[in-house]
Amino acid sequence: MKAKPRFLPERSTDALSNPLPALNRRAFVRHSLSLAAACTVGFPAISRGLEQSRPKPVGVGKGIHPGRVVWVHDPEVTRWKGPGDGHWWEGGRVNQERVDAMLARSVCELTGEGTAARAWSKLFRHFNQSRGKGDVGYRAGEQVAIKPNWVGLIYREGHVNLDTYRFIRRHDYMNTAPQMILALVNQLTGAGVPAGNITVCDTLACLVHEYYDLLHGAFSALRCEDYAGRFDRAKVTPSRQPLYWSSRPQGKAQDYLPACFAGADYLINFANLKAHSAAGVTLCAKNHYGSLIRWPVQEGYYDIHPSCFARETGRYRALVDLTGHAHLGGKTLLYLVDGLFSGVHPRDPGPQPLRAPPFNGHWPCSLLASQDPVAIDSVGFDFLATDWPDFTGRGGVDDYLREAALAHDPPSGTFYDPNHPAPTTRLASLGVYEHWNNPREKAYSRNLGAGDGIELVSVTPGVGSKK
Repeated sequence: MKAKPRFLPERSTDALSNPLPALNRRAFVRHSLSLAAACTVGFPAISRGLEQSRPKPVGVGKGIHPGRVVWVHDPEVTRWKGPGDGHWWEGGRVNQERVDAMLARSVCELTGEGTAARAWSKLFRHFNQSRGKGDVGYRAGEQVAIKPNWVGLIYREGHVNLDTYRFIRRHDYMNTAPQMILALVNQLTGAGVPAGNITVCDTLACLVHEYYDLLHGAFSALRCEDYAGRFDRAKVTPSRQPLYWSSRPQGKAQDYLPACFAGADYLINFANLKAHSAAGVTLCAKNHYGSLIRWPVQEGYYDIHPSCFARETGRYRALVDLTGHAHLGGKTLLYLVDGLFSGVHPRDPGPQPLRAPPFNGHWPCSLLASQDPVAIDSVGFDFLATDWPDFTGRGGVDDYLREAALAHDPPSGTFYDPNHPAPTTRLASLGVYEHWNNPREKAYSRNLGAGDGIELVSVTPGVGSKK
């Protein structure tokens, strides 16, 4: 039986207009510091490679509040007990109302606004101003594309039955949760974007009924595109918008972006909080592997993997091209990382609890949000490094972040320009990169009073926020 979402498309937008509860920052700070002090013993891996007296930012912060990343942690958002307790996405095991509240709080803290409706208006206006379109918000007819990370649904992995569009295995893999997509679409429609102008697409995935029924049951006009285009999904099609690799490979087939991304006015990158057995981490930058209409190592095309998996530093990174392309990162209104669950791709068939405080052996139950693609991946990296240093601590793992932050003058010497067939216009800095001071305080440069770098705003519902 398909799970009925508690989330209705007819929901009044009043919920998006009500002011958020007052913040209690002092209580949060006291709670966080005492919890961290009590729980740090027994986690020697937490500080491995990440303990530093003071962060050292490079690059230029992006956003209304440059370099700001919001982290919302709600331990009550899921009551799933793990294997044997059904599946995390069904039967209300993920609380939709709390997911809604997490996203609303994220955009409010990101923009400094008191309601989600005003926060989205500010996001649209700031984005259009930054692109030279003037002080205008969302306008009728404009298209929004959402890029989830549904790597657990990839057509060629054998986890989805391509004839029935049902799970075969890995039912509980750490995909971007349909509940997170529902919260996002609900807020976008509340901000004036018709559901019919919103497309959800992962080019390599087959959108299983288990997820689609939740999405389509709440928003029948929502457009869903996937690899095969069966069962009322639309089949992803290529545009004539090229992407050029700045390594300038010769004799390779030309890459073109999907039509839904090339034709969109805005893009929202909704990644997952996962470590990666080869790349170290897979966050917002690597999410764009699913923004090409071909397999990353498909014969005849440029092989994306070597530059992503390389252990040395100061070398070309294809992830910078994906982040900096005019129709990918250049159109991204908001970066989100779904951290309800976490694990290591492709090793783990399902979520793994996080040991580090404040998770302490539970699901991470988190959401990260930012306008800065480098800053959000930097923060995601630091969270993952506390539990999986064997993967994140390998050489070269965060090299793409330094290259992206310094895209105008990168350590590799690469002329990053994915928008032209020959090097023409260098990318500017794509954001700000640094690591936190330590995994107990989780403080970045702006948290420590510096005028640049990352600012991590930590929120626990019912407690408050800490900046």
